[in-house]
Amino acid sequence: MSVISSLAAVGMAVGPPLVYADQAYSIVKKKDSSGFSHDVCGVVIIANITRVFFWLGNRFETPLLIQSILLIISQLFLLSLCLHYAPLDSTATTSYAPLSPLHESAQDDSNESGFASRFPGQTAKPRSKRPFDFWQWEGYGTYLEFLAGYIVVLGVLQVIFGRWSWYIDALGFIALTIESTLPIPQFISNWRRKSTYGFRISTLAGWFFGDAYKTVYFFLRQSPLQFKVTAIMTLCWDTAVAVQRFMYGSEPPRGASGQQDDHEERERLGLGQ
Repeated sequence: MSVISSLAAVGMAVGPPLVYADQAYSIVKKKDSSGFSHDVCGVVIIANITRVFFWLGNRFETPLLIQSILLIISQLFLLSLCLHYAPLDSTATTSYAPLSPLHESAQDDSNESGFASRFPGQTAKPRSKRPFDFWQWEGYGTYLEFLAGYIVVLGVLQVIFGRWSWYIDALGFIALTIESTLPIPQFISNWRRKSTYGFRISTLAGWFFGDAYKTVYFFLRQSPLQFKVTAIMTLCWDTAVAVQRFMYGSEPPRGASGQQDDHEERERLGLGQ
């Protein structure tokens, strides 16, 4: 029984980060991150940073802590890919090298190979109307600066309120409530585009079966209530995205077929970027 328990713990720690491996591979292969909402990266990163601070006050199982750390690292890399291969008609309008320096010039990046060179006739879409353009910034460094500031704020709050259980409990609910919204940005993106093109079925399957596994794991291992409630919420949203996959299919959305045909023709002729 101890062997099975150990394997389950390892699966819990490394399974969720590996869910996004195929999504990252697909983005690099197609040189196109459209269809995958990089808000998903934001949800995962912010939720797991908060969860790490929750662990400081409520020492839940070590595999879950390792899972959070690995998810933060993997999503930072995936975010860099999303920005690097963002099409020019997306909110993130400029191409960025993965894990580029904090203050790299947006103008220099726009001249690099990528969508800017493949579709020279396109114009950039106006920036997001979110307050402060939240999580729709142009530079990868801006995301890192925000996350660094977020960590500092949580660190200060931990020093001030970390001794009180009500704060730790609230932090746990906040972390896991944020995590439970993980599929929502993708759901909204699919709904607006009326397509799930670009969103890998392997990622969806990883979400669904991974969250089902986590839900059972949390109940069997008597994990804190926060984990159980939010796992069920996430599973419901996974189901909603699965329904979208059935309804919309995986064909490119209207208006994008020309770009997709051009990309496929270039690959067929061996002219892919």
